[in-house]
Amino acid sequence: MTVELEVGRKVTVKVPGSSANLGPGFDTLGLALEMYDTVEVEVTDSGLEVVIHGEGAKTLPRDGSHLVVRALHAGLAAAGVSAPGLRVTCSNTIPQSRGIGSSAAAAAAGVLAANGLAGGPLDAAQLVQLASSFEGHPDNAGASVLGGGVVSWTEVPVDGVSEPVYRAVRIPVADKIRATVFVPDFLASTQAVRRVLPSHVTHTDARFNVSRTAVLTVALQSHPELLWEGTRDRLHQPYRADVLPVTAEWVNRLRNRGWAAYLSGAGPTCAVLSTTSVDAEIVAEARAAGLKVVELGVSSGPEVTVARS
Repeated sequence: MTVELEVGRKVTVKVPGSSANLGPGFDTLGLALEMYDTVEVEVTDSGLEVVIHGEGAKTLPRDGSHLVVRALHAGLAAAGVSAPGLRVTCSNTIPQSRGIGSSAAAAAAGVLAANGLAGGPLDAAQLVQLASSFEGHPDNAGASVLGGGVVSWTEVPVDGVSEPVYRAVRIPVADKIRATVFVPDFLASTQAVRRVLPSHVTHTDARFNVSRTAVLTVALQSHPELLWEGTRDRLHQPYRADVLPVTAEWVNRLRNRGWAAYLSGAGPTCAVLSTTSVDAEIVAEARAAGLKVVELGVSSGPEVTVARS
């Protein structure tokens, strides 16, 4: 039986962006970043109103096709509640289609808001599953839902009919580690960038990435001196270099100067993991080349506040 929410009930969700892959951990590793979108949802007596401020205000839809709204409805259904109407206000600071998890943050915000409105019946595993289902992989969504660093994986059903099961667990991140993002002024489509990846890789390259992923999980938790070695990759970044030449150039520039740089998600953002600030000279070079450079801490996770109007 579905319970209808009372008119006037409100929830505000502050959800972090994220960086995924972190070099070798393709579709597996994620890191929540202190860059947030805020979504406020109010139950109204009828209809749907969507208001957007900040990033995406000129391009995102203001109807039921908006990702936050779709995730919100999925979350409400999973929680066994419905709303006669909704007013959704999105205040966005995470750049769109730049490899910092804007779509995962939107999906996470929707399901977290629904769970808040319903009184919190969904647990962390259910929230990760719902948010990840909109992405098709749980690395970014897991980070936005859980905060900190995450190790994630997908369980593909053997019957070929059931939906995939998305899993993520949080791992601690050493206090001094931060991410510096170098954000170009152009967009990248995740699906388009995925199309350049080969269907097969060598056993040597697979072994290389397995080892570096293991190194990176240790580096994140307690051995940050291993971040440079732990962010090496052979499975996806070399193949994406031709379609993201600016990003590849900056990854190489930074790594050649000793910084643990990598392609954030599907790009085009380049990110650096470190315990100290990137040299001011390098930052100035990047900004002169038109990149936005921001140093970010690791987010502890989303904040959900429920109120009555």
